Amino acid sequence: MNDSPWATEPVPAGPAYDALVGPHTRPMPIVPDAAGRDFDDREARDRGAAADGGPPFRAEMPPQEPMPSPPPPPSQAPHSDSPPPKKRAGRDLRAAIGVGVGLGAVIAASLFVVKAVFVGVIVVAVVVGLWELTSRLQERKGIKAPLVPLAIGGAAMVIAGYVRGAEGAWVAMALTALAVLVWRMTEPPEDYLKDVTAGVFAAFYVPFLATFVAMLLTADDGPQRVITFLLLTVVSDTGAYAVGWRFGKTKLAPRISPGKTREGLFGAVTFAMAAGALCMEFLIDGGAWWQGLLLGLAVAVSATLGDLGESMIKRDLGIKDMGTLLPGHGGIMDRLDSLLPTAPVVWLLLAAFVGTG
Repeated sequence: MNDSPWATEPVPAGPAYDALVGPHTRPMPIVPDAAGRDFDDREARDRGAAADGGPPFRAEMPPQEPMPSPPPPPSQAPHSDSPPPKKRAGRDLRAAIGVGVGLGAVIAASLFVVKAVFVGVIVVAVVVGLWELTSRLQERKGIKAPLVPLAIGGAAMVIAGYVRGAEGAWVAMALTALAVLVWRMTEPPEDYLKDVTAGVFAAFYVPFLATFVAMLLTADDGPQRVITFLLLTVVSDTGAYAVGWRFGKTKLAPRISPGKTREGLFGAVTFAMAAGALCMEFLIDGGAWWQGLLLGLAVAVSATLGDLGESMIKRDLGIKDMGTLLPGHGGIMDRLDSLLPTAPVVWLLLAAFVGTG
C-alpha cells in the first residue's frame, strides 16, 4: 500500500460507477512493468499500438489557434477618432462683445460731441465702482467704508482734475480722506481704524486714479489721447486673452490668477506695442512711432498689474466678480481693473513725450 498523501484512492468498479461517471472517464488501474515500475495501462496500450504500426489509443489533439482578444471599448481605444474637447471661454462672449460695443459707442459719442459729457460718464463709473467695492467689503469682510463721503468726494475729485489739473485732484483727494474720517466718527468706535483705512484706500483706488482720464481730456487733442488710452488697454487685454487661450502653458501668477500665463503676457506686450506705434503716429499730435512702442509696453505691464491687483482683492473677498451690472463682464469694477492703474501711466508718458497742452 502506498502511504503517500498523493496516492490514488481505490476506484470502485461495477455498473453503478460506470453509470455515474461514464465508462470512458473511469480511471485506469496502475499496473507494474517488468522492472517493478508503475505506469498507466493506457500508456501501455498507446505504446503497444505504436509498436504494431497502428494509431495510438490517444491521438494528439491538433494545435488550436489562439482566440483573438476582443477589441477594446470605444472609451479605452488607443486612437480615438473623436476630436479633443475645445477650450471654452469662461464668460458669455456674445454678451461681453455686445456690452463692449455699447460702452464704446457711448464713450465715442460723449468724447467727440461735448467733453463735459464724458466727464459725467467718468463720474457715473466712479460712483458705481465705489458702490460695488464698498458693498463687497461689507458683505464679505464686515468692513463699513462710508459710501456717502466717498461718492461725493470721488465726483469732486474727477471734476477738480478736469478743471484744475493735478493740483485740484490732490486737494480733492485730501478733503475726501478727511471726510471719511469725520463721517465714520458718527458710529461706535469699534473697527474705526479698519473702516477708515478701507475708505481711504477706496478713495485712492477708484476716483483718484480715474481723475487722470479726465486730465487726459484737457489737452487740445484730448479725445485722441483718451481713445489712445482706452484702445491700448483693450488691445493689451485682448492680446493677452487670445494668445494665452491658444498657446498659454506657463502660469504667470498661479496663486493670484491661475488663468494668466506668460505667453498671454507676451501677447499683451506685442499687441499693445504695435497699437501704440500706430496711435502715436496717426492720433497724437507730435507723436512718433518709437514713443508708441514704449507707451504700449508700459500699458501692457500696468494693465496686467492692475488685473492681478483686482484678482488679489477678489480672492481675498472670496468672490469671482465685483458685480453683475454688465452681462458677460461682471461689474463696473471688473472692467476698471486694467484701466485705473493705466490712466496715470499714459498721462505721465504722454506729458513727457508731447506735453500736456
